[in-house]
Amino acid sequence: MTKRFLGLAAMLLAGCANQMLAADADIAALKAEIAKNHDRAILRLQEWVHRPAIAAENLGFPEGADYLIGLLKEVGFQRAERIDTDGQPGVFATLDAGAPKTVAVYFMYDVKQFDPKEWSSPPLEARLIDRPGVGKVMIGRGVMNQKGPESAFLAALDAFRTSGRKLPVNLVLVAEGEEEIASPHIAQIVQKPEVQAALAKCVGLFLPHLTQGLDGNVTVNLGAKGVIECELTADSLTWGRGPMRDTHSSFKSMVDSPAWRLVQALSTLVTPDGNTPAIDGFMANVPPLGAADKAMIAAAAKKLTEQQYKVMSGATKWIDDLPFLPALERYEAMPTVNIEGIYGGYTGPGGKTVLPHKASAKLDLRLVPGQSAELALAQLKAHLAKRGYGDIEVNKTGGYDPTRTRLDTPLIQAQVAVLKRAGLDPVIWPWLAGSYPGYIFTQPPLSLASGHFGLGNGGGQHAPDEYLLIESASPKVQGYDGAALSYAEYLYELAR
Repeated sequence: MTKRFLGLAAMLLAGCANQMLAADADIAALKAEIAKNHDRAILRLQEWVHRPAIAAENLGFPEGADYLIGLLKEVGFQRAERIDTDGQPGVFATLDAGAPKTVAVYFMYDVKQFDPKEWSSPPLEARLIDRPGVGKVMIGRGVMNQKGPESAFLAALDAFRTSGRKLPVNLVLVAEGEEEIASPHIAQIVQKPEVQAALAKCVGLFLPHLTQGLDGNVTVNLGAKGVIECELTADSLTWGRGPMRDTHSSFKSMVDSPAWRLVQALSTLVTPDGNTPAIDGFMANVPPLGAADKAMIAAAAKKLTEQQYKVMSGATKWIDDLPFLPALERYEAMPTVNIEGIYGGYTGPGGKTVLPHKASAKLDLRLVPGQSAELALAQLKAHLAKRGYGDIEVNKTGGYDPTRTRLDTPLIQAQVAVLKRAGLDPVIWPWLAGSYPGYIFTQPPLSLASGHFGLGNGGGQHAPDEYLLIESASPKVQGYDGAALSYAEYLYELAR
């Protein structure tokens, strides 16, 4: 029995070794193929950037979904179709490679709004420029978030296709066009029976992403905060006080102001310094950082640089002048109530001495694991009503729960294995302080592991001069082709 067992073990080890050797040979060939296809891949991305889909402005629909469908079919997806929702359409696609394992991929095809006057290069031209000390970069809206990494993933699939190599896993892809407005209709895409059935066969789901800093450090995220986006409006008509139309500001001495009412209501949502949520019950389900999460952050702080975070955030000091490690812990553990913008009355040049009849504020609330979007919204409304602000309209425009995936899941362990094989010691991060709708995949009934993966670098998401690194000046940081190759390596690792 022992000899038989040892013989079987030897056969299995030999089979695994042969599989790895074959994969290594394929990776070398795919690296050459990606380089050969480079110009075509860059042109594909530039043409995609030329065609923005902006959910907040209802611009580029359904053309954005249809264009993505064409890209998916071009690189080998046998099935790619539009799924209509009550908002902007989604895309569902499958690629059957006849492989034993199936992996899910999440895409977004929408991008953030932009003001061309704030950009040094036209945001839809996707120009290639040389950035000293960084390398050749592409400037354009969506090149980092998320068309750049997604197009690099497509470039990897295209290399399989043009080299005649078989993909090591089957793929199920779900894309939405409303991520930038907090995914209000993603459930209508993912919960469609045929999409659920396809996703249920998957070993996990990942988002193509550029996870390298300019120092070469790579981050593996184990989740993300949730978010609610909402608009609060104080209106004389619903309040029953103040002017029923904009009027001369001289009447302020005898007439109430909805704008001041809104400001006073907003001030109750946070502590006086604006830094800690004060919504009734909001913090009750916020657990303190556990020992494991604290250890992760402490280990990460030794690899990350404070200056890198200051450049990314545009800040020179942290809240309460905290040192770097406590600031990182707060970054992870603290939910937020953020004012994106306030508007009402006259905001043009000069003054207008007007008393406005209505004022609004756009908010986002970031939620940590333990909180839920549904409960947080209810708490916000109840908090305002309790303080006499029940007339203030709260219009939720999007949002979803936080999400977490364990480090020991095969999906995440495959990421770590690829990175370590490349000589990289990744930063393991408890969860993104930003958000994506991973909850729809990680919560029942699917209960999939989910994560971000991909080498390469970019920055400026949601800001002017968003960029993607195409050719790196540093051997520590991968450019576009290296990002594409990392996806091929990851698919092979997931197949093992």
